[in-house]
Amino acid sequence: MSTYRVAQVAAAGGPFEVVEREVPQPGPGHVRVAVDACGICHSDAFFVNAGLPGVTFPVVPGHEIAGRIEELGEGVRERGWQVGDRVAVGWFGGSCGHCTPCRQGDFVVCQNLKVPGWAYDGGFAEAVIAPADALARIPDALAATDAGPMACAGVTTFHGLRRSSARPGDLVAVLGIGGLGHLGVQYAAAMGFETVAIARGAEKADLAKQLGAHHYVDSTADTSVADALQSLGGAKVVLATAGNAEAITATVDGLSHRGELVVIGASPDPMGISPVQLIMSGRVVRGHPSGTAQDVQDTMAFSALHGIRPMVETVPLDQAGEAYRKMLSGAARFRMVLTTR
Repeated sequence: MSTYRVAQVAAAGGPFEVVEREVPQPGPGHVRVAVDACGICHSDAFFVNAGLPGVTFPVVPGHEIAGRIEELGEGVRERGWQVGDRVAVGWFGGSCGHCTPCRQGDFVVCQNLKVPGWAYDGGFAEAVIAPADALARIPDALAATDAGPMACAGVTTFHGLRRSSARPGDLVAVLGIGGLGHLGVQYAAAMGFETVAIARGAEKADLAKQLGAHHYVDSTADTSVADALQSLGGAKVVLATAGNAEAITATVDGLSHRGELVVIGASPDPMGISPVQLIMSGRVVRGHPSGTAQDVQDTMAFSALHGIRPMVETVPLDQAGEAYRKMLSGAARFRMVLTTR
């Protein structure tokens, strides 16, 4: 093809428009990926609304990309990639390789992290140019519409849990059953944790159990979330997927001694946690930033092995605006995914 379509936003907060562009050629160390599917993440709003520094317009968002390599740049074949390989590209869209975190091997906190839709055009498109270090190989068992969300929502929850202090048999709570949380509950159960799902409303209990949760806590009930967790023995880990500072704060006193709060739900609001809450029981609070391309690949392999899949609603690329608005409204159940074919 000589041209390809992208769904772009021309100005901060503006509407999506589908336009045609000339097909770009990959430079050294890069590939061109024919996009089959791209998930819509709440973090895409940071770029659409210029909520982060350095965003330039027009913006093509999308960092949950699944597709096939259709052209290799110089030096990529030597890294083991071939035309036709099925690959995913996520929030980790490449690293600089020279900042202090990169020199320490901690690539996902690269000071110059190349997030698709921010550092370069993202996956709301029929094609993407991406650096080779961003590529994760998709297992045959995963469809593109399943693999895309694994590159951000999946890896963030999976890797957040496996890096936590929890061990099989420990009580682990997942706050929120949304785009992130519905995967987090599945991963927690598959990892052998006694899994608690926390969400708003008694009607979500059945879904929580279907996803593998052993217990359900309704955060709107008379009993506080902290008391409910303590009645189960206290959570070794709370994986906070809900982007709500107040809801995250409410879980802290539900942690066991030496318990750990792992925050992955983004919110600009401060959390109301006192030093005493942490000191007396030796509790830990930390943020968790997604994962590298290898972590994405591990996430997909684990998902294929255990039959874990995101719950998705697929929408064609030319309806990107409608799908984005549905995600923002909270009506998505649970991941909107754009398709190009």
